[in-house]
Amino acid sequence: MKIRLNGKNLSITCSTLLDLIVHQNLDQKAVVAEYNYKVVKQDDWEKVKINNGDNIELLSFVGGG
Repeated sequence: MKIRLNGKNLSITCSTLLDLIVHQNLDQKAVVAEYNYKVVKQDDWEKVKINNGDNIELLSFVGGG
């Protein structure tokens, strides 16, 4: 299926938001997920089913000095 991830078109086989985050090798403790313009709580990532044409933003926070 095709989605838009962080502003880029992407073909994926992931079925849930959690699957996508794991597939992208992101640190789950440092990610904020937005699904179709709504922020999704981490507890709900596994419940959110990805559909063709969805818009997803994954923001990863990195500390530094």
